[in-house]
Amino acid sequence: MYKFHNESTMHFKSITLLIQDMRRSLAFYVDILGLYILSQDTREIVLSADGIHPLIQLIEDRNALPIEITQGLYHFALLLPNRGALALVIKQLRDKHYPVSGASDHGVSEAIYLDDPDGNGIEIYRDLEESKWPVENGKMTMYTNTLDVASVMAELPKNQAYHVDPHMILGHLHFHVANLKDAENFYCKALGFDPVLNYMKSALFISNKGYHHHLGLNIWNGDAPLNKTKQVGLKSYVLFVPKNDYPLFVRRLTEHRISLIIEGDQKYLNDILNQKIIIEVQ
Repeated sequence: MYKFHNESTMHFKSITLLIQDMRRSLAFYVDILGLYILSQDTREIVLSADGIHPLIQLIEDRNALPIEITQGLYHFALLLPNRGALALVIKQLRDKHYPVSGASDHGVSEAIYLDDPDGNGIEIYRDLEESKWPVENGKMTMYTNTLDVASVMAELPKNQAYHVDPHMILGHLHFHVANLKDAENFYCKALGFDPVLNYMKSALFISNKGYHHHLGLNIWNGDAPLNKTKQVGLKSYVLFVPKNDYPLFVRRLTEHRISLIIEGDQKYLNDILNQKIIIEVQ
């Protein structure tokens, strides 16, 4: 279904968030957004859109520090398969009186923006057909215009009660970083993503196999500190690496003196923001 999120493409699959209050978070992620509980214990819950594949893991720490202006997560983005699915989410948020902070047409996608109860940024979007992506000087580009919400809502499925689309996936991540060059060296030269678009010298969008972006990087928080270990926010994320690409992936890590740690069945490394990247190979 998704050309740029499949077994031949390097992409992100799921995330782990540290939160303060599980009940408050479930009221949003389950009762409003409609995700399913895949597994749970006293402090950890794994959420899924299709009831099979993990999408978001929530770890509760009542003593976690509240969100501040830091390096780290800007937003995580949940991708939907079509405009009708996006319209259903917009209607659900309206019906539940949940605040939305923005709605944009990026040329390559249509998106809405909001925060979860802990202040973690979320984008929910759908991609336009690749043939419609804007081009400037022979290269794909993006822009930020106001979303035509009325046009989106015109494609709302009729007489359909809300449910989360089972094809919702993690479309991309977007981080605040201190230095774009350092970030490019890590995520492109070491991990293997390709630069796609440098936006106003303050943001870099990178991807694998020609997507508009699997990862956004920006310097909009200036020289803010790293997110603290005990602070709410993104703590780890899963990076899928196609099996045929894995030997070269490991070789690049070695060349850049980045340690790939193996503990049992899990392989992981730490990114430049002190977040854990769990490697999945298939």
